Amino acid sequence: QVQLVESGGDLVQPGGSLRLSCTASGDLYTINNFDWYRQAPGEQRELVATISRAGAIEYLESVKDRFTVSRNSAGNALYLALNDLKPADTALYTCHARYYVGLDFSRPYEVWGQGTQVTVSS
Repeated sequence: QVQLVESGGDLVQPGGSLRLSCTASGDLYTINNFDWYRQAPGEQRELVATISRAGAIEYLESVKDRFTVSRNSAGNALYLALNDLKPADTALYTCHARYYVGLDFSRPYEVWGQGTQVTVSS
């Protein structure tokens, strides 16, 4: 069983920056897909950025020139650098992982963190 915990969310002014972190904990696991999602009240959840174990990265179009996603070499931490923040970026940001336990590749698992709040306002 893997657990995810996020941190780094805050209240910032437009044009400001933040760095979000997500740390995974558990035993004998391998995370193949590590993602950031966000959801504003009354709106649908959307994928912000994703990074594979091989390092392939994809971004939501509206953030691709402002956000940077990364993961550590051990594979148990995910980061998101948010630059030039706009009010439209206000949302609860959650990390998501798809992983395997041991060498059993027949059954993938997925897990969500609780989220960290980002609020952009003047």
